[in-house]
Amino acid sequence: MLAHLSSLIALLLGGLTFLGPLIVWLLKKDQSAFVGDQAKEALNFQIAVLIVSLICSITCVGLILVPVVIVADIVFTIMGAMEANKGVYYRYPYTIRLIK
Repeated sequence: MLAHLSSLIALLLGGLTFLGPLIVWLLKKDQSAFVGDQAKEALNFQIAVLIVSLICSITCVGLILVPVVIVADIVFTIMGAMEANKGVYYRYPYTIRLIK
């Protein structure tokens, strides 16, 4: 759950949202399969959000979509944290799984 919420906290503080899940994944991937999987899933989603945000920021039309991406990031992150808290393997929609 911490991997999911760390990205939300970073988003609210205006920081890099992928750092929290990356740290959790690097520290816990060998200790717990569930925590490692969920941290990796959160990391992949935050990388995808970063890529989409950068592409949207470059284009003029994309600037209109950045708030939509931010709201979707918040909603899916909260859903992921709630499911992880229940012990359910959560899979983010619209994610590029770069880290296997």
